[in-house]
Amino acid sequence: MEHAERLLTAAGELFYRRGVRAVGMDEVRAASGVSLKRLYQCFPSKEALVVAYLERRDERWMASLTAYATDVAGVFEWLERWFGEDDFRGCGFVNAYGELGATSEAVRDVVRRHKRRLREFLGGLVDDEVLADQLLVLVDGATVTAMVDPERGAAAARAAGRAARVLTAACRA
Repeated sequence: MEHAERLLTAAGELFYRRGVRAVGMDEVRAASGVSLKRLYQCFPSKEALVVAYLERRDERWMASLTAYATDVAGVFEWLERWFGEDDFRGCGFVNAYGELGATSEAVRDVVRRHKRRLREFLGGLVDDEVLADQLLVLVDGATVTAMVDPERGAAAARAAGRAARVLTAACRA
């Protein structure tokens, strides 16, 4: 595995599990087995590493969702599965935005791009801009609910899925 890949893998696990601010560059270095000099050659700043982590997370997260969900119901089924994963810690993008969004334009930009991609995907499923906005709110609301109260994760995904069916039916009536 190349150095950048090892660094992104280590950073992704650490940042998602513990938070961006709680994890130092030396900890990423140690977890990756890459020298500190090489780390800074690959990523000249922690912000650059965070942005790369989020871009990688976006690609993987969206690829998983789009491969699974071919309709609105599938989106919420996928969420329920994701919420049940042992390492689920909520939305990595919202988490990073909460930590760094006020101080890092680069982090804000990558988080916003991810949310736009998700909204575009939802819009493609329903071919309705207003409904896509509503579905995005349901996805984000269910995700936050599952993060705050993991025991309610499956129930949150199912409740959001039911609300999505009602909204979709109302928009198509």
